[in-house]
Amino acid sequence: MAAEFELTEEMKSKIGTESPPWTYEVTTTSVRAFARGVGYTDPVYFDEEAAKKAGYKSLPAPPSYLGTPVFIPGRSSDTFSGPTVDMPNVDHGLKGILDGGTETEYFETICAGDMLSAVVKLTNLEVRSSKAIGKMLIATSETSYTNQATGKLAAKQRSQVIYY
Repeated sequence: MAAEFELTEEMKSKIGTESPPWTYEVTTTSVRAFARGVGYTDPVYFDEEAAKKAGYKSLPAPPSYLGTPVFIPGRSSDTFSGPTVDMPNVDHGLKGILDGGTETEYFETICAGDMLSAVVKLTNLEVRSSKAIGKMLIATSETSYTNQATGKLAAKQRSQVIYY
């Protein structure tokens, strides 16, 4: 528990920094696995014929699923597959971590076969106090997902991570 914690100028200087793009694949297998894992039963997530009859070019990505990061040995997290290098990083020294939530805004339908380029931008840092865990650092980021085929913004995710 951090009784005292202050934002430094070095930490503040990280606001606005962006990661290099990272590729996310949306495949029929990953769409089906995600849909099954969260309990969806709509045939459009499992049957390409049903998806096409419903007006999709292929299986649509279920809500909040934006593909699977492409794994590159030595540059990807062994746990989550996403990049471990060149991400906006704040050296805060706090040991605890909590998921502060994520919201997704869509600009186009994402379907199996799409390849997305994701760029993470650190948009805010703020310190708050909690009676239970003391001082907390709330890091807010925005990830933009661009469809590689069209060059258009497909979705944005805004996320918060709480360090304590």
